[in-house]
Amino acid sequence: MARIRFDRVTKRYGNVLAVDELDLDIRDREFVVLLGPSGCGKTTTLNMIAGLEELSAGDIYFDDDIVTFVPPHKRDVAMVFQSYALYPHKTVRDNIAFGLKMRGHRATEIEQRVRDAAERLRIADLLDRKPSQLSGGQRQRVALGRAIVRQPAVFLMDEPLSNLDAALRISTRAEIKALHQSMRTTFVYVTHDQAEALTLADRIVVMRDGLVQQTGTPDDIYERPHNTFVASFLGNPPINYLPGALDRSNGTVRVRCGDFAATLPPALAAKLSASGDVLLGIRPEDVTGAALALADGVIAGRVGAILPSGSDQYLEIRVGEADYFFRVDKKAHYRSGDAALLALDPTRLHLFDRSSGRSLLYGA
Repeated sequence: MARIRFDRVTKRYGNVLAVDELDLDIRDREFVVLLGPSGCGKTTTLNMIAGLEELSAGDIYFDDDIVTFVPPHKRDVAMVFQSYALYPHKTVRDNIAFGLKMRGHRATEIEQRVRDAAERLRIADLLDRKPSQLSGGQRQRVALGRAIVRQPAVFLMDEPLSNLDAALRISTRAEIKALHQSMRTTFVYVTHDQAEALTLADRIVVMRDGLVQQTGTPDDIYERPHNTFVASFLGNPPINYLPGALDRSNGTVRVRCGDFAATLPPALAAKLSASGDVLLGIRPEDVTGAALALADGVIAGRVGAILPSGSDQYLEIRVGEADYFFRVDKKAHYRSGDAALLALDPTRLHLFDRSSGRSLLYGA
């Protein structure tokens, strides 16, 4: 087992700064997801753990040992790639067994490990097939099996589900989660898919331009984002932002956004020391369509597009000169062009500094 620690790790490619003084502590047996857009440094970070990228500065530790200059084959890590990286001329059995054969394990031990991994991943009946005879999901299981048999201290995954269709991604996420729970090994997983991060991770590390924006549990990241980038990156549709200002009077704090105003609950108001221009963040699900009249905490607008989503429906609402998306119950009857009154849950407000994007409620 392994704890992984980054100590002011920097990676440059010429003049391009890919990772900037990263300090990160991944606990033994933890499932950590590195989340962010393309080019944010998450895959570079994963490759530095594996030893596939040299550090420009800083050190990486496995437990108490510096592994900065330890070659990849001595780091006791197994990696699953986005492309699966299977040998097309080898059978499933030989693909899974390849790493063990290279390390000189006995044939009987190899066969037992391959059989155990194949049964765990439900591909035991595919061991004599070639990769070209497999579906995308089956190839992904073979790639997982090749890593499992290594019994590594660290399990690394680089966007392993991106080539699968939506339904298969959901079922494979469940399998990876169960795999982590049964293996009790440190997992580090790279993705740009927020759904994967929220469902798989013990902790999420949100990255942007080589810098960590926030680290926390899925609930922390979603419910208490530290800035507008984190708030926007998680949530589908994304969080709505209404420009406004804070108003303090008679011992209360209100946020005003044009014709809309909402009084902050005391617990939120107590966290605020700032005043002036803000961005009010409202997640699409944090409203109800039950309002009967314009009042404190009620948004008035006009319905544009209506997007059914099975259990719910999303309304495009024009408020002032801007359009926003909100989620309401599918039983609520709206037509395009209707006036709509949506009541905001005041306990779920997000407030950000308009110039810096920093959260005024949950910023570090």
